[in-house]
Amino acid sequence: MKINVKILRFDPEKDRKAHWEVYPVEAQAGDRVLDVLNHVKWYVDPKLTFRRSCAHGICGSDAMLINGRNRLACKTLLKDVVKNGGTITVEPIRGLKVEKDLLVDMDPFFDAYRAVMPYFVNDEAPPTTERIQSPEAAERMDHGSNCILCACCTTSCPIYWVNGSYLGPAAIVQAHRFIFDSRDRAADARMQILNQNTGVWRCRTAYNCTEACPRDIPITQLIEEVKRAVMYTQ
Repeated sequence: MKINVKILRFDPEKDRKAHWEVYPVEAQAGDRVLDVLNHVKWYVDPKLTFRRSCAHGICGSDAMLINGRNRLACKTLLKDVVKNGGTITVEPIRGLKVEKDLLVDMDPFFDAYRAVMPYFVNDEAPPTTERIQSPEAAERMDHGSNCILCACCTTSCPIYWVNGSYLGPAAIVQAHRFIFDSRDRAADARMQILNQNTGVWRCRTAYNCTEACPRDIPITQLIEEVKRAVMYTQ
């Protein structure tokens, strides 16, 4: 395939605003978007900046706006987003400050994550064996456990774009994972956090988050479950 890779570039040391640059690339249909970005960085412009780590859809580092949709560059195949002779566009995810090129400041995202107490809490005396959980109880929190904190869901949310104080879908999914963990004892504390004006009530059920999730987590459903839990317990 011969394609054009159109990347939104921004260098804070010399640019007043972001601008597009186009790079012609030869690639295979089965290559990933990450492969062509690596090609541009390694052989064309070493100053191109973006995050990537495991390159297998596990770490969540390379979330980007590809052809106008939040995706992981390492999971997106060229054949799914561009035809021979066509152009793909790559931009940084929205709602977070762009540090350089495709690199954004993730601190606000992780601040929201930390705010919902994303860790196991149980002050009871530990049992002599593991804390047993039924398969049914484990299934209740299973979806939230699949989150890789890539921020695709949160940065696809129009509420998050205009209200940076909103905790966002990813943080709520992480809270869901522990709220519905039958072994945890801090569900009420988390729901008090989510019952504030920066929490679940900011969600307008746009479904952008569910469509953007590369792990197929039913995010909107989990947010609604947290809403109901907050309504009936607070």
